Amino acid sequence: MTISITLPARARAQLTAEGVHIARGGRTVLAGVDVAVSPGSRWGVVGENGRGKSTLLHILDGTLVPDAGTVHRVGTLGTAAQEMPVADGATVGRAVDTELAQVRAALATFETTSRWLAEGRPGAADAYAAALEATDVLDAWDADRRVDLALAALGAVTDRNRRLDELSVGQRYRVRLACLLGARHDFLLLDEPTNHLDAAGLDFLTARLREHPGGVVVVSHDRALLADVATTVLDLDPSRDGRPRVYGGGLAGYQAGREAERERWEEEYERQRTTHARLTRDLSEARNRLVTGWRPDKGTGKHQRATRAPALVRSVHRRRDELERHALTAPPPPARFAMPALPTRPGVRLLAADGVVVPGRLDQPVTLALEPGARLVVTGPNGAGKSTLLAVLAGVLPPAGGTLTRARDARVRLLAQEASRADHRPVREVFAAHLAGLATGAPEVSLTGLGLLPAADLGRPVRDLSTGQQRRLDLAIVLAARPHVLLLDEPTNHLSIALVDELTEALHATGAAVVLATHDRQLRRDVAGWPRLDLPGTGH
Repeated sequence: MTISITLPARARAQLTAEGVHIARGGRTVLAGVDVAVSPGSRWGVVGENGRGKSTLLHILDGTLVPDAGTVHRVGTLGTAAQEMPVADGATVGRAVDTELAQVRAALATFETTSRWLAEGRPGAADAYAAALEATDVLDAWDADRRVDLALAALGAVTDRNRRLDELSVGQRYRVRLACLLGARHDFLLLDEPTNHLDAAGLDFLTARLREHPGGVVVVSHDRALLADVATTVLDLDPSRDGRPRVYGGGLAGYQAGREAERERWEEEYERQRTTHARLTRDLSEARNRLVTGWRPDKGTGKHQRATRAPALVRSVHRRRDELERHALTAPPPPARFAMPALPTRPGVRLLAADGVVVPGRLDQPVTLALEPGARLVVTGPNGAGKSTLLAVLAGVLPPAGGTLTRARDARVRLLAQEASRADHRPVREVFAAHLAGLATGAPEVSLTGLGLLPAADLGRPVRDLSTGQQRRLDLAIVLAARPHVLLLDEPTNHLSIALVDELTEALHATGAAVVLATHDRQLRRDVAGWPRLDLPGTGH
């Protein structure tokens, strides 16, 4: 008399992947990936857009089979992809029931075996004991309360009768995340879990992930989450040998290790380039000597020419062989971000807003002034008007009330939060078109010189770029104008951790005035010393 219920493995849980390789459309997405997640370990997965981070999660949970390599799973897994599929008529309650299916089965089994025990059926005692153990392992009695608590804390819809197709992508994600946190799986696989959370939700998620007794694999560009949660970081960005890198010590260990790896890569590449150039020069000189060796001075006998020739030929062959042995094996490292020199105009008030308002979008009047080199962080909840204020300051949205004053010839540029591009033109053509309309009086900014996009991407249509690559192009276009005032709306959206670190350092050093609106917790920590403008309702 037994009833089968899948139970968490708890301390025996294992999730490992060895030598994972997968290609799509003739392009290698992942190669040589090794992961070993154990109870209590928390892995962060980082890398540029298109590096295979989401693909790796699907391979780990079994929804994708790799072309090569092995995956071993012991225990239960819960995955939160960036988008939650919605079945016809599905409700919040059905999503909860699906995630708690084993809990529901354990409770039903407990009730059944309790009745059998009361009826004195043969074998009922053993079945009841097994059912009781299952409910204890699953902590089944408290599961619904855990989900309800998570729904409320994450700002998700708590009405279990609400249809999922009536909810936004962000709302559905929060429902899915709450279900996973309530189910207590052995392993949680989360794809960009902070994308749709407010400050309270972020704090709740961070605490739950730190307390989770099982293993966690989280794909994220959120440096604050990784700093607070990750014990190990898997970096899928390019390396010297093309293989992913694993760093211990959490985010700090990853950042230090990545920098050391980058320096070794650059040194090795430069050393090989120098050796290659010297050997090329030596080969050229040897060949020149061979040519001149066959042209003896006047009066020289033919036997001298014949004597010198074999030695020169051997010298050429030796240098050619040595050059082939020292062919470049280290690929050039990715370019670093290089902020162009932005101008300053001492003694000139660059921009001033006096009581500007935009009804329904920026209802409370805002007054501010920006001097050369000024720094300002604009804070406030969603809907407070941060993006609207930056658009007004940039001159792309006229205020309905108040005045905006800009110094003569002051260049003000805005990096908007989202800039969807369906442009079919190549990247270099789009960038050149923007340069053509500029008159900064300074040398032109090179797109490759900024270190934002590699030369290989310059011929691609803009519409074919990933979201992160388009974001890099937007940033390049803004910087190419060499603005006196730089307005940045959520500048870390879609950017890699490495680029965000480099951009943050550059913002501290630039001579331009900088106005920053961001929810990025780590960026706000990094600019904690900057003056702040709190729009109404921030709660700070």
